[in-house]
Amino acid sequence: MNPLYASLPTTIFETMSARARATGAINLGQGFPDAGWPQDVLDTAAAALLTGSNQYPPMAGTPDLRRAIADHYRTHQAVDLDWESEITVTSGATEALAAALLALITPGDEVVLFQPLYDAYLPLVRRAGGVPRLVRLAPPHWQFSAEDLAAVFGPNTRVVLINNPLNPSASTFDRASLELLATFAAANDAIVISDEVWEHVVFDGAAHTSVLAVPALRDRAVKIGSGGKIFALTGWKVGWMCAAPGLTRALARSHQFLTFTTPPNLQAGIAHGLGKDPGWFAAMRAGFERSRDRLVSGLDAAGYAMLPSAGTYFVSIDLAASGIALGDVAVADRLIGAGVASIPVSAFYADDPVTSTLRLCFAKQDDVLDGAIARMAAALPELQGG
Repeated sequence: MNPLYASLPTTIFETMSARARATGAINLGQGFPDAGWPQDVLDTAAAALLTGSNQYPPMAGTPDLRRAIADHYRTHQAVDLDWESEITVTSGATEALAAALLALITPGDEVVLFQPLYDAYLPLVRRAGGVPRLVRLAPPHWQFSAEDLAAVFGPNTRVVLINNPLNPSASTFDRASLELLATFAAANDAIVISDEVWEHVVFDGAAHTSVLAVPALRDRAVKIGSGGKIFALTGWKVGWMCAAPGLTRALARSHQFLTFTTPPNLQAGIAHGLGKDPGWFAAMRAGFERSRDRLVSGLDAAGYAMLPSAGTYFVSIDLAASGIALGDVAVADRLIGAGVASIPVSAFYADDPVTSTLRLCFAKQDDVLDGAIARMAAALPELQGG
């Protein structure tokens, strides 16, 4: 077996979800919603399965979906894309990440990453032969500085991989941060791959800024999106890569030897959904924000100290501020025993981990969140006792 994969453990998501299934714990670990997907998107995909083509669609994606992606970003993010030459549909955002990294990394190239990081990033970078250069982010705001970037960029830097909004920490990077990153990328002739699957799940009136909306990054960045995340259909695995034509040609050559294409009926469903009225997307965000506030207020009242959540389906507990001296792995283990699955944020670090934050998924129905709050409230005295 390839030693890279032989040395990898089962992902923390699968581990905690399996323990939740085995124990009957409420699963606030893995990030999948239990409601909220739009029925018309399901109906469109179902009709396409029965009445449309079920043979190979074009490798780059169906024209309808690529047009819908271009129209969607023009409307929502003021990003103007040519649907024929700048968009490639993939079987989920993880395939998009794999295709982009395999296409753009030559063995020995240095790749800048920000930790905490999604668990697929590091294995994909190493499989492509990249040399990771890690920027360590820390709570409560999880931001980087010019000094942080200066420490990791150099003449061998060829790729930067960023997640915005940032999954493990529920934080976001604003235009000023992206412009700072652009300065370093341009100075070192590096390409920025931006995993933006949470682009529509941002809160408190904020608006997502894409790398492709930053002029200095328009021709040296790859934007990755996910229909599954946008429409709470995480099992569909419909993603895409958006980039300037020269980059797209390179990405497509990698994509064609991974999944090659994606089920055409699912592409039809996502294409339909992307054309929804902007009010639908505002209501979707408001629904997740309400769930965030329900979980945060409940745990705050129980005595937990909560960190800010600017986006994604997640929010984290500040264990030390909650009077808990135990590390996040130990707390996650005890909470499973108390009937709630969570994710220790230290699992998202390759080195020097932050061990005092515990991540919870709030994309659940009210009764599920309320049940978790009650169980965690009951468990807090024991956790504070060490």
